[in-house]
Amino acid sequence: MTSPDALQRLAPTGKLRGGIVVSPAASAFFAVRDGSGAVRGVTVDLLNAIAAALKLPFEMQVYDNSGQVTDAVAGGACDLAFMPRDAAREAKVDFGPAYYLIASTYLVPAGSTIQSIDEVNRPGVRIVGISNTTTVRSARRTAPNASVQEVPSVELMTEMARAKQGDAFALSHDSFTGLLPKLPGARVLAGHFQQTGIAVAVPKGRGEALRLASGLLEDAKRSGTVRRALDAAGFTDAEVAPPAG
Repeated sequence: MTSPDALQRLAPTGKLRGGIVVSPAASAFFAVRDGSGAVRGVTVDLLNAIAAALKLPFEMQVYDNSGQVTDAVAGGACDLAFMPRDAAREAKVDFGPAYYLIASTYLVPAGSTIQSIDEVNRPGVRIVGISNTTTVRSARRTAPNASVQEVPSVELMTEMARAKQGDAFALSHDSFTGLLPKLPGARVLAGHFQQTGIAVAVPKGRGEALRLASGLLEDAKRSGTVRRALDAAGFTDAEVAPPAG
């Protein structure tokens, strides 16, 4: 049974304010807008399920990148969100378990001679990544000889890849699945330069809220809710993260 104190710490306004990140193409993390403008995706389904379990109304907050949603949770404007975990974010928010594990790589545009991740780490190579994300931070760390440009959204990154305004575009493997059809001739490089979990996060210092959110996510993994959310979004081959600890 959910204690009133834990519920108050998790959702102080009486609503579950959940953060969603949108993109031009769906992934196990990114949501999309459908033809009517409605936002749909794995994280939407998971946050709706958590709100229903808590018997709270769900208030969706939509962001263009995971850096924005991190700052919203850190500032207390957003109660709960999922985001890729790294050390920079751990300084801002408190993390619980992951529902999915991602591996990040590069997309190279049509005509590129780059064949491997190692070849990206060269002087003159222009990497493009999403602002304030685990992936762009890891790209800077693992490709110090290249230059890195940060952009605010996957939509802008996609436009730049189409126009060849960059040499290597950094995202997770699953994110590129939906983007490749929009970029004829582009290739996704094998392997990865980063692996991390997409984990539940709450504002710092809310231990009861974190325990409640973590327990609900683990319940969602055990009950098949996460599996169904991935399947509904078309990611039938995506594996649910193993149970925490």
